Amino acid sequence: MACCGNCFCCQCCCRERETRTPEELTILGEIRDEENEILPRKDYESLDYDRCISEPYVEVLEGMDNKKAKKYEAVRWIMVFAIGVTVGLVGLFVDFFVRLFTNIKFTLVGDSVEKCSDKGCLLLSLLELLAFNLIFIFIASVLVLIEPVAAGSGIPEIKSYLNGVKIPGIVRLRTFVCKAAGVLFSVAGGLFVGKEGPMIHSGAIVGAGLPQFQSITFKRINFDFPYFRSDRDKRDFVSAGAAAGVAAAFGAPIGGTLFSLEEGSSFWNQALTWKVLFCSMSATFTLNFFRSGINFNKWGSFQLPGLLNFGEFKCSNGDKNCHLWTAVDLAFFVLMGVVGGLLGALFNCINRSLAKYRIRHIHPKAKFIRVLESLLVTMVTTVVIFAASMLLGECRDLSSPTTHNATLASTDDINSTIRPFFCPNKTYNDMATLFFNPQEAAIHQLFHQDGTFSPVTLSVFFLLYFLLSCWTYGVSVPSGLFVPCLLCGAAFGRLIANILKVKLGMDLYSGTFALIGAAAFLGGVVRMTISLTVILIESTNEITYGLPIMITLMVAKWTGDIFNKGIYDIHVELKGVPLLDWETEVEMDKLTASDIMEPNLTYVYPHTRVQSLVSILRTTVYHAFPVVTENRKNEQDFMKGNILISNNIRFKKSSIVSRVGEQRRRCQSMKSYPSSELRNVCDEQSAVVEPSEEGEDLLQQMLERRHAPYPSLYPDQSPSEEWTMEERFRPLTFHGLILRSQLVNLLIRGVCYAENQSSATQPRLSYAEMTEDYPRFPDIHDLDLALLNPRMIVDVTPYMNPCPYTVSPNTRISQVFNLFRTMGLRHLPVVNAIGEVSTHRVFFSKVIQGFSSSSIGF
Repeated sequence: MACCGNCFCCQCCCRERETRTPEELTILGEIRDEENEILPRKDYESLDYDRCISEPYVEVLEGMDNKKAKKYEAVRWIMVFAIGVTVGLVGLFVDFFVRLFTNIKFTLVGDSVEKCSDKGCLLLSLLELLAFNLIFIFIASVLVLIEPVAAGSGIPEIKSYLNGVKIPGIVRLRTFVCKAAGVLFSVAGGLFVGKEGPMIHSGAIVGAGLPQFQSITFKRINFDFPYFRSDRDKRDFVSAGAAAGVAAAFGAPIGGTLFSLEEGSSFWNQALTWKVLFCSMSATFTLNFFRSGINFNKWGSFQLPGLLNFGEFKCSNGDKNCHLWTAVDLAFFVLMGVVGGLLGALFNCINRSLAKYRIRHIHPKAKFIRVLESLLVTMVTTVVIFAASMLLGECRDLSSPTTHNATLASTDDINSTIRPFFCPNKTYNDMATLFFNPQEAAIHQLFHQDGTFSPVTLSVFFLLYFLLSCWTYGVSVPSGLFVPCLLCGAAFGRLIANILKVKLGMDLYSGTFALIGAAAFLGGVVRMTISLTVILIESTNEITYGLPIMITLMVAKWTGDIFNKGIYDIHVELKGVPLLDWETEVEMDKLTASDIMEPNLTYVYPHTRVQSLVSILRTTVYHAFPVVTENRKNEQDFMKGNILISNNIRFKKSSIVSRVGEQRRRCQSMKSYPSSELRNVCDEQSAVVEPSEEGEDLLQQMLERRHAPYPSLYPDQSPSEEWTMEERFRPLTFHGLILRSQLVNLLIRGVCYAENQSSATQPRLSYAEMTEDYPRFPDIHDLDLALLNPRMIVDVTPYMNPCPYTVSPNTRISQVFNLFRTMGLRHLPVVNAIGEVSTHRVFFSKVIQGFSSSSIGF
C-alpha cells in the first residue's frame, strides 16, 4: 500500500522526514536503500475460508441427514486416498525418468572420458557433457516459460496458499504438467537442484485439482461433481497433497503430516490430521510398492519407501567399540549447529541478493533472457565440475574405502559409483566420485564410506557446491533445495569428522557427523525444526538420532534467525506475498481495532437497485460488502420543520468536529508505534483533515473525503449531491456480508424483481447454482449491461452471510490478529455494542508489514 497517495500527502511526508534524525528514520523504516528495496508487490487475492451461512447453504444443511453426511464423509476419504495414490505415481514417474536420463548421460560421458584420457581428447568429453546438460535445461526452461509459477520449488507459494493467499495459477493443471516434466529435466541436466521440493508442489496441485473433477486448462475435463466447491475444502485437500509430496520424496509420512502442520496451514483440526496422515501413508506405500517391484522385481517387498533414502546407519558386526554417537559428541553437534546456522544465514543472504537482482534486471526483460540465464548457469556448473574433477581431484587406492553400513536402500552398490576418471589403474578420483554421480549416490558415499575423500576434496566440494547451488536456486527451472543442502552439509560434516579423527585422534562414526552436518546446514537454510527432525529420522530409520538431530536443528535455527529469515520466508517476501506472521509484536497491544479500521464505508442495502450494484462493483475492488440499513427512528421529528432541521445539522456538525479531534488523537497514538506504514496512514489522514479556523471547513473536508453514498433501502431514492448531512451520516445497522462473487452471480442470472412487485417474486438460486462457477467466478466487467434493467431491485438478504465474525472497536490488535489468522478470515467487520457498523474492513497492512489491503479488504 502506498504511503503517500497524492501530491499533498507526498509533501507532508517529505516535511515529516526532514524533522527527524537519520536514526529515527531508520527505526521507522523511512530510509530505504534503493539497492535493497523490494519491488512493488503483486495484487494477490485472499481465499475465503470462512463459510458463508446463507439461506441456500442452510437449506443444504437442513436436507443433510445422517446417511447423506456419512456418504459425504466417505467421498472425502476416497478423495484423500486417491490423492495419495496419485502423488505416489507422480513420484514414480519423476524418479524413473530422472534415473533413465541420468544413467544415459553418465554412461556415455564416462565411456568418453575413459577413452579420451589416453587419447588426449577430453575437450570432446566436456562438449558431450555440455550438450546433454544444455538440452535438458533448455527443455526445463521452456516449460517454465509456458507456466512461470512452475519455477523454483513451489514451497513458498504453497505455504502462502495454505495460509490464505491465492497466487494466480499456483494449483492449475498446466502448472502441474510443467512442474513434473520440468523437474526431471532440470535434475538430469546436472544443475545443483533436487526433485523433493517440486514434489511437494506437485502433490499440492493434485490435492487441489483431483477432487474438483474439472480443469481450467483442459476444458474437456469437466465432470458434474457437486462436492467440495469451496476454498475451505480445497485448502484441506491441498494440505493433504503437500504432505503426500513430502512423504513420497523422503519416505516420511509422519514428517509430511508435520510439514503441513508446521509450514502450511494456519488452521488445523484433529479430523484433518488423520486425513493428511492417511494421504501421506497412501503416497508412501504406493511409491514403495512400485519402486521395489520395478527395481528389485520383488513385488510387495516394500524396500524403497521414498525418492531419497539415507540407508541404514549401522556399525560393523565385529566392531564392539563402535557407537553411532556418544554424549561427548553432543558438544560437537551443538557447535556444528552454530556453524550450520551461520552458513545457512550466509546462503540466504547471498541468494536474496541474487533474487533481487533477477527481479530487477532479468525478469522485466524478454522471456528468452531467463532461458539464457539458465543455460549460462548450466554451462558454468558443467565446466566447473569437469575442471574440478580433472584438476583438483585426488587419485586414491581402490582398496582404501571401508563401508560401515550393512544394508543400503539403493539399486546400485556404493562401490559401483566410484569413478576412476583422470586417474591411473586401480585408483579412483574422489572429486569425480562426488560430481559424476546422481546426488543421492553422492549422499550415500558421504554417509556410509570411511576414508574415501580427502579433507582438501571435501573443502573444495563444499565451497563449489555452496556457491553454485546458491546461484542456481532462483533460475527459471523447477528446482528443489533439500538435496543440495543435504549434500553440501554432509560434505561439511564429513570434513569435521576427518579433522577430529586426524587432529584429535577421536574414535567416532563419520556417517553420524555427515548426517548432523547435513541437518545443520539444511536447518540453517530452511529454519524448519519439528517436521525436519521427523523427516530425517524416518529417512535414516534410526530413532536414536532423534536427540542429536533435534538439538542441531534448534541451534541452527536460533543462530540463523539472528541474521535473517529462512529461505522460503525470504522468497515469500520477495514475491510480495501478503503473508501474516505467526504472532504479533508486543507493541501492537497499544492499539485497538478502531485504530486500524478503514473509516470509509462502501456498503449495500438489503434491497438495492441493479444500477447501484453495477456501479459499486465496477468502481471498487472490494471482495465483500456489508449489508446495512439506516437508523431512521427520529425521521418523523426530523421532517417537522426548519428549526429541527437546523438543530440536527448543528448536532451533526459538532459530532463531526469531535470525530476529527478523535482522529487526531488516534494519529498520535499510532505514531508512537514503530511502523513507517502506520505513521504514513496518520500523515495521510492529517493531510486531508487539517485544522482550520471554522467548523464548516472541517465539516466540508470530511464530506469531501467520504465516498459518495449509494441508494438507500427505499427504491424511490437515488444518489444525490443535495443529500443533507443527516442523510449522509445517519447510523448504519449491520446485518451481514455479501460477497462480490455472489452479487455478480445474482446479476448474471437475473435474480431481481420490479419495484411494483414484492421481493417474494424474485427467483431463488440453490447452493449448487451459487457455487457452480467455482473457482473462476465471472467478472463484473464481462457482464452485458444491455440485458439488465437498471431500475430493477435485488434482494440480497437470502444470499448474504448474516453471522460473520465481528469484533468490537475496543478489541485489542492481538485478539483481532489471532481471530483473523487462525480462523482464516478475509473480512472482519468492526461493529459497536448496538449493532452499528463502524467500518467495513480492517487493514492489517497498516500495522503488520507485508500484508496488503487487497488480500483482506472487502
